[in-house]
Amino acid sequence: MILTDLRQRFAECQRSAWRFECQPTYTMPNEQENLSRWRAGEPKPEGHNSAWHDRVRGYLADGKTLGRVRVVRQPLTQYQRYQLTWGIPGNIEAGEDIRILDLTNLDLDLPSHDFWLFDDEIVVDLNFNPDGTLINLDQRENPDLLMYRKWRDTALTHAVSFSEFNART
Repeated sequence: MILTDLRQRFAECQRSAWRFECQPTYTMPNEQENLSRWRAGEPKPEGHNSAWHDRVRGYLADGKTLGRVRVVRQPLTQYQRYQLTWGIPGNIEAGEDIRILDLTNLDLDLPSHDFWLFDDEIVVDLNFNPDGTLINLDQRENPDLLMYRKWRDTALTHAVSFSEFNART
């Protein structure tokens, strides 16, 4: 599966798309310039992540829900700090429901890989190398939906809103 196939899953989704996001670092080519700017202390560029924000607004306008839980552990990685300052606030403003799950002092039965769950029925695993580079996207054939839903529900139960997480840190 390639990224265009993932976009197709979003297009075909009828009700909901939800992501479990647990890698400490993502090394995505399209983010490297902005990550370098963030590291240099430059201001966030106008229109940062606007293509995703437009897609989020479109999904919501079509009556779909879009959410995720971002897993972190203390101390936060540099990439997580970048996400929390430049990425997540704009995504939330666009309408995405993003919650933060700090696993520093928790031991929960959750996977070590990212995944998208579409309409509670279609699972796409996202597999990464330790350095955060994407290996592949794997749309699961006959996934154990009860397990994926349980992981989602567990993550949501223990996660807090972005504003609550910021207030704690």
